[in-house]
Amino acid sequence: MSGYKYFLKPFLFLINPERAHHFTFFFLKNLLRIPGMRSLMAQLFTVTDQRLETTIAGLRFPNPVGLAAGLDKDAKMVDEFSALGFGFVEIGTVTPLAQPGNEKPRLFRLPADEALINRMGFNNEGAEAAASRLKKRSSLIPVGGNIGKNKNTLNENAVEDYEKCFRTLYNVVDYFVVNVSSPNTPGLRALQEKEPLKKLLLHLQKINSEMSSVDQKKPVFLKIAPDLTNEQLDEIIEVVNESGIDGIVATNTTILRDNLKTGKAEIETMGNGGLSGKPLSKRSTEVIRYLHLKSGGHIPIIGVGGIHSAEEALEKLQAGASLLQIYTGFIYEGPSLVKRINKAILSGRK
Repeated sequence: MSGYKYFLKPFLFLINPERAHHFTFFFLKNLLRIPGMRSLMAQLFTVTDQRLETTIAGLRFPNPVGLAAGLDKDAKMVDEFSALGFGFVEIGTVTPLAQPGNEKPRLFRLPADEALINRMGFNNEGAEAAASRLKKRSSLIPVGGNIGKNKNTLNENAVEDYEKCFRTLYNVVDYFVVNVSSPNTPGLRALQEKEPLKKLLLHLQKINSEMSSVDQKKPVFLKIAPDLTNEQLDEIIEVVNESGIDGIVATNTTILRDNLKTGKAEIETMGNGGLSGKPLSKRSTEVIRYLHLKSGGHIPIIGVGGIHSAEEALEKLQAGASLLQIYTGFIYEGPSLVKRINKAILSGRK
């Protein structure tokens, strides 16, 4: 068991989850300012091996374990997370204009389920602020820009918001993720429906072609909800193929509350929001497997949802994921999880 689970996690779990998040950022940023500490952390947590290198949509990832969007919304910690062994980092969700997000409290732990419920509501400092920070980063790992619309933007005008984010971040990120699957922005998931989704993705691909040099467009992925039916997943595959985007991120958080150990009354007091963590693991893997089989393995998939162990990571790779992302598992297990997953992958690639 890591020092994180013995010492730091018990302290963090005594305080408000959002406050713990800010404390962790403060602690990690200052820890890595100590001379020699960045190198030491890299030695402790980074696994370097050519067999871990993965190339997707023309992008080379030093290892397939990334940080999911939501943890570093404003691109404040890309270099620090790189030192913890991640093969890539996804920032955001970023919106064109800064917005405070939903009212607090909006983040809740379910320790009995090793899960979180959040209704953050795309709280972020805006695309310009994120772009400014990314211009100054020193790490070389790929960075993804997860983009969304502002809360007050009507769905019929959503394309304009996504375009603004796309243009603002274009020269400072390595790939994009179009987020139409968060349950915490009213009406957003309606953009997952076939026609509005196809319109949005085709428009971004048009901008992509205009802004690219020597036909090297930025890879674009679509992040989908785990609550879609098989028929809806079939439509997602059609839209991906018709729009020519590069892949799918499966999956976002769920609005379901099935088979939880946490008491029903306690869950009801937490209210609405997306559930992440271990309870999502099985469904996320099911979605990955379905998409992989139905697409004939031709659509790259970034697998995310309920990865708390090396075994759960391997299950997603075996189901058809090409890359992985962690978030809630990182909070419950600590940075050693990245190393354990990479070690397990190597053990199967001898």
